[in-house]
Amino acid sequence: MDDYLSETEQWEWLKTQIREYGLWILGGIALGGLGIGGWTAWQSHTDAIGREASAKYEQLRTAFGKGDRTTALVALGELERDYSSSPYLDQGRLLAARVYVESGDLDRAVTELQNVAEHSRDQELGRIARLRLARVQIAQGKSDAALTTLATDDAGAFASRYREVRGDAYYAKGDKANALKEYRTARAKDLAGLTDRSLLDLKIADLAAEAAPAAAPAKTDTAPAARAQ
Repeated sequence: MDDYLSETEQWEWLKTQIREYGLWILGGIALGGLGIGGWTAWQSHTDAIGREASAKYEQLRTAFGKGDRTTALVALGELERDYSSSPYLDQGRLLAARVYVESGDLDRAVTELQNVAEHSRDQELGRIARLRLARVQIAQGKSDAALTTLATDDAGAFASRYREVRGDAYYAKGDKANALKEYRTARAKDLAGLTDRSLLDLKIADLAAEAAPAAAPAKTDTAPAARAQ
């Protein structure tokens, strides 16, 4: 509209627009209101789902803490069924895996850890799951599987810990040269202090000592005897 129209002319122009396009304008306002209302309702629903998933996880955690595995596994099943997109499901699976490891049920621990490693929407939780999975695989005597699990450049902040566990896998295979290499790389990458440095240093020292060449035998005096005068 022309900036130089009088106030009266502007008002007349506005009334004309309302008469001609009023339904569209009102419809747009209504749709906008529905959009805002819909978003608010969806956000409220999402918050409620989050609270429910959190409560279910707490039920699972409490049951495991009391040794009530039956109740805990029922809660985990409900998390899987009703809150499959919630990060609390990943947390529940990690907790279940730990309980399985402590009870020696390594196969079931592997199943839970693989679920998180392969399907978690949280990248960090996926990395943690792969790290724990590799450790369980080493305990199962499946060192090659552990190396495959950790064969990634996407370790993020866990790069040093991945390297250390790879070293453990090589050591379990009897490949001490590659184990030492991985331990040294882990030590060099551990800028944030995520590994147990004293233990890692001990591993390195032990393997380095084994790799050192044996001391050369002492030389014997083979100089010819002086000729008699």
